[in-house]
Parts: sequence; C-alpha cells; structure tokens
Amino acid sequence: MPTPLDKALNSKNTFLAFTGIVTAVAAWSIWGQDMFPKEADPTGDPETWTYEEMRRWLAARNLHPNSKDTREQLLERVKANLRTPRA
Repeated sequence: MPTPLDKALNSKNTFLAFTGIVTAVAAWSIWGQDMFPKEADPTGDPETWTYEEMRRWLAARNLHPNSKDTREQLLERVKANLRTPRA
C-alpha cells in the first residue's frame, strides 16, 4: 500500500519542480559569475602601453577618458594619477 511520501515522489508536479530548481541553480552558477572577466591592469612603464590600455586603466579608476584624447594626453593623465612607489 503506497504511503503519502510515495505518492508525492511519483507526482509529475514534484518532478517538474525539482527540474526547475536544478535548472535555476545551473543558470545562476553560469550567469551569476563573470562570464567574460575583465582584463588585468597593464603593468610596467606607461610609455609602452597601447592607447586602449591607457583608456582601460583610466576607466578602471573612474577617471573617465575622453574618446577624443590623443595618446599623449592619456599618457599625461596616467602619469599624473600613478601612485609613487614607496622606497
């Protein structure tokens, strides 16, 4: 004689609810993280950085680089905002 637990486990609605929960967890684990992680900050001498690296460096610090700025203007702003190394 089937118990109420047996009937609940054989229910179509219970199966669909479980499937929905598994799907939701899978979607959260995929899209809840960075799908495309940000590129690391450029390192080394700013004189050797590309135009895009300087723009990305400034944007990461909320210094709002202008799209019309020249490479020299960006380089000047990067150098002005670099932290000086401690001796």
